Amino acid sequence: MSIQREVAQSRRRHSDLADLVRNVSYEVMPFKSTEQDVLAEVPVTVPLTVTVTEAKGIDATLNLTERLLRHGYGVAPHLPARQFVDQSHVDDVVARLREAGGRSVFVIGGDASEPAGEFPDAYSLLQAMEVADQPFEEVGIGGYPEGHAALPQESIDLALKQKAPLATHVTTQICFDATTTSSWAAGIATSGIDLPVSVGMPGPVSRQKLMRISAGIGLGQSARFLQKQQSLLWRFLLPGGYNPTKLAKRLGTVVGNTTGNIRGLHIFTFNEIRKTETWRRELVAAVSDKGDRS
Repeated sequence: MSIQREVAQSRRRHSDLADLVRNVSYEVMPFKSTEQDVLAEVPVTVPLTVTVTEAKGIDATLNLTERLLRHGYGVAPHLPARQFVDQSHVDDVVARLREAGGRSVFVIGGDASEPAGEFPDAYSLLQAMEVADQPFEEVGIGGYPEGHAALPQESIDLALKQKAPLATHVTTQICFDATTTSSWAAGIATSGIDLPVSVGMPGPVSRQKLMRISAGIGLGQSARFLQKQQSLLWRFLLPGGYNPTKLAKRLGTVVGNTTGNIRGLHIFTFNEIRKTETWRRELVAAVSDKGDRS
């Protein structure tokens, strides 16, 4: 390979990484200090999603969403299908978000073992939202680069194809293998799913923080939370632990191998909001500085 080609490829990888880190969103959890921490640390230009916990239910998520919207943030509440009762419940939530000025939602199936009502999965809730004449400009759905422990791959693929026409983007679950993520993104594009993808990855969270969150959300949900995060917990046991900068750089390297549908990073903060924002700013500065010198 010629030196000129190596330089060109290096610049392209750097450009891909710069695009990713400048298009970042955060996932936060609806705890007591979340609003204060977001206001203290996060610019209003960073989009947010707010999770739902079984113990607190949808209302806690909607309450925090409304407050953050009033502060000028772009906020997408998680809407878990299995916590909705019926069409009237969907209508009420859509109307509430419309009144609050909400423009984005993230629709998921949810972790409840049994549906509270008529909606067993995200697709059924998306259909109900269409009936409710939903006004949202951005509708996110989940993607699973490494599959789902509770679902066969055929079901996951079918669900994504069903949901895609009712959505505007896909946000992936955490995957620590950048090549797996890029291959999956290229694969869904080849299958005809023409949606931009945000890659889900943890921010600079500690194992101790994960354990504290688990201890505070109830026994049943705690077990499910730890099961979902077992790959992250395992990372802390490996030499060197988990480094979000390394994962972001690996993603920047492989983005060029996709069809261009990977557009940004969605950071699971686990409410380490100050640490996450400090990390983001440092990474943006490093990318900008390197770009200026190239």
